[in-house]
Amino acid sequence: MSVRVLLLLPLSVLVLLLCAAGMGFSVVEEALQERCVNLDASKNLDDNGFYQDGDVIVGALIDVHNLAKTPDLSFTRKTELAPCLGFQENSVPWVQAIVFAVEEINRSPSLLPGVRLGYHIMDSCSRYPHSLTAAMSMISGGNKTCGTARPAKVIIGDSSSTQSVLLSRTLSPLQIAVISYLASCPCLSDKRKYPNFFRTIPSDAFQARTMAQMAKRFGWTWVGAVVADNDYGRGAVQVFEEEIKGTGICLAFFQTLYREQLAKDVARAAATVQASSARVILVFSWFMDVEVFLLELIRRNVTDRLFLASEVWSTSAYLLGKPQLYTIAKGTLGVALRSASIPGFDVHLRQLHPARYPDDEFLKTLWENTFGCSLRESSSKAFQKALPVCDGTESLEGVQNPFTDTSHLTVTYNIYLAVYAVAHALHSLLECTPQNNSDPKIKLKCSSPDNITPAQLLQKIGQVRFTTQSGEEFYFLDGSIPPVYNLVNWQKAPDGSLKYVSIGRVDGNQLIINESAISWPGDSGKMPVSVCTSECPPGTRKAIQKGLPVCCFDCLPCTEGEISNITGSIKCYRCPQEFWSNSFRNECVPRETEFLSVRETMGISLISLAVSGIVITATVAVIFLYHKSTPIVKANNSELSFMLLLSLKLCFLCSLGFVGQPSLWSCRIQQAAFGISFVLCVSCILVKTIVVLVAFRSTRPGSSGLIKWFGPGQQRGSVLVFTGVQVVICAVWLSVSPPSPHRNFGIQGSKVIIECTVGSVVGFSCVLGYVGFLAVVCFLLAFFARKLPDNFNEAKFITFSMLIFCAVWIAFVPAYVSSPGKYSVAVEIFAILASSFGLLFCIFVPKCYIILLKPENNTKRFLMGK
Repeated sequence: MSVRVLLLLPLSVLVLLLCAAGMGFSVVEEALQERCVNLDASKNLDDNGFYQDGDVIVGALIDVHNLAKTPDLSFTRKTELAPCLGFQENSVPWVQAIVFAVEEINRSPSLLPGVRLGYHIMDSCSRYPHSLTAAMSMISGGNKTCGTARPAKVIIGDSSSTQSVLLSRTLSPLQIAVISYLASCPCLSDKRKYPNFFRTIPSDAFQARTMAQMAKRFGWTWVGAVVADNDYGRGAVQVFEEEIKGTGICLAFFQTLYREQLAKDVARAAATVQASSARVILVFSWFMDVEVFLLELIRRNVTDRLFLASEVWSTSAYLLGKPQLYTIAKGTLGVALRSASIPGFDVHLRQLHPARYPDDEFLKTLWENTFGCSLRESSSKAFQKALPVCDGTESLEGVQNPFTDTSHLTVTYNIYLAVYAVAHALHSLLECTPQNNSDPKIKLKCSSPDNITPAQLLQKIGQVRFTTQSGEEFYFLDGSIPPVYNLVNWQKAPDGSLKYVSIGRVDGNQLIINESAISWPGDSGKMPVSVCTSECPPGTRKAIQKGLPVCCFDCLPCTEGEISNITGSIKCYRCPQEFWSNSFRNECVPRETEFLSVRETMGISLISLAVSGIVITATVAVIFLYHKSTPIVKANNSELSFMLLLSLKLCFLCSLGFVGQPSLWSCRIQQAAFGISFVLCVSCILVKTIVVLVAFRSTRPGSSGLIKWFGPGQQRGSVLVFTGVQVVICAVWLSVSPPSPHRNFGIQGSKVIIECTVGSVVGFSCVLGYVGFLAVVCFLLAFFARKLPDNFNEAKFITFSMLIFCAVWIAFVPAYVSSPGKYSVAVEIFAILASSFGLLFCIFVPKCYIILLKPENNTKRFLMGK
């Protein structure tokens, strides 16, 4: 308990604390009797009370006023509480609900027959000092006569959770039941701490859970809270925070309103709401405090918020009747207590008159406020000076105000049920039972109401179960009634005012909402969006911002090959191997297949070069064939020349096998054809080089027989042997680990490269190595024979051709390895074409030049250099 509470506790509360320490109820009564004797008769405890005698007295605490002056804390003999201020007209029907229920029960022939209930109603003034003082007055029998009234055996009240906590703890040692009609703090459900507490309202745990469900349903992940600074408000926020854990909903801010410093707290809360991006505000506070808060928001021009109203103000006729709140409060969604009608209660209210209840100071004040006149015996002295005297003809029959509106009774009905719960508990205690004999003449023995103790009544209240007039079964579950709520929406009426409309209900944990019936705030009529960060669109993922709630995050785009196809995804998912992410990163699409196609520019260009090479080679062959009898063609074995032209044509042709989509057979044929064609070509050149060397060596003395050992047959055989070695290498390679088509996913992410793998690297290396070996040998031999004495030294041209050939294939290796995808194939084709054109031009163009342009030099004499 805080120091502030201790300082404000009156003498009666201190007496109760002594009682809890071991003093009996009689000591409390004696202490209060002593205090009663010492009090001035004009300052008795019933100045703010209403009493009706009976066999059993039901005490009730109603906060008819909501403000009090600062109490006098001086330790004097006449220490007393300050008078209450802030009269609340809507609380008068609560008082009359007790009066009506007691009178109805007293008239009932089946409920408590022969027993007359009485009531002692006092104003708690919405403050714990008044509440505790009034409770002590009622349970001790304090009255205007100071000790002649019956003590109350049960207390109905209070409205505030904080006051109910103090009441329950204070009265628990006396085993006096406390039945609240509006205290909804979840903390009061703990029967170990509050064994004597009951309530006819569900716990706020269900109300806060309902609001969390609503926030989740409408996608509000950024919700603010403005609550009363007491157990009611703080308890509701605590339950709300527990309910939203793991749901992606965050509490944007949490502001409290303390009535003693309301102006300061309201200014701070309104400034927070104004600065926050939250568009949905949870409000758990008394309706009078809510009015001040809303007016401050209007002053700050903050009118685009949606409020989630607690049951205290969700159906408040007081707020609905304030025109200045129409703009800001339109669209409010609220959790309301289930409403019910009380048969005959509307007639009772309209027939009320101060003359009928002359001791009811609450009714007198209402009467003066309603009719603008003053009752001579009214305690409202201020009205008597400024207002005319009431003539007694005033009537509530034609008055239309919240007091006479009984269409939707909520708190009033809760109070009505609390009185009936006490009555049924008493009825079960007063059941008449036959004595322990079989004599039928013996009358039933009934217990007297005077013998009933508060402890007996407390036990029976916890066991009470009855059916209401509306057909509902009433019982207490852990001191509370089962949760049943209505969901309401504040909408604009045809006359421009506000009214609340039922849009759903809550029964247990089941939430039922008619969304089409909701009127949202603002002129757009659209549901507000309340998020710290808008949900990440598909193609992005959430990245939590360090130091901020999980509702505040960045949206990072998914990397290539990953997607997120839902809104608000927390991670990106990698596409299957055969698929890749599209440009929006929200869908996996089949990867684009890539290979050197005959339809693309590069493929067409390479094919054109290859065909050109074939045509040129064929043209040279035709020229040589046509001039086969000329010396330049016959020189150096024309047969080898035609064989070389054939092999060059095969080299150009094999390059065509590399273009197009690779298949199993194309991969095998292209590499084998390439290896064999080039070995055939280089073999022919090598043999031609050897022939040149042998021919010139044979001109030396003693070497005339050398040419016989290397005649045409040996030349053809040498070519076949050299080529046969390559055939064997290719056959072994293709049989052991042949090339095959492969789908390469790792080179370019969005594409799958269809390429031919070499299969065995050793096999591929042997093929290239053998070609390179022959080329190097041929180059060396030609280099040695480059200065032979003749005008047409073919060895010189062979040297140049082999130099180009070797240079091309030396550059080919790094270029091939570093080129990705189809470009590696293009590099190989280019190497084939470049080396083939090099051989063709270096060896045959000089001869064609003489044949076609210098026919006079096409003589043996000229070729021999003579």
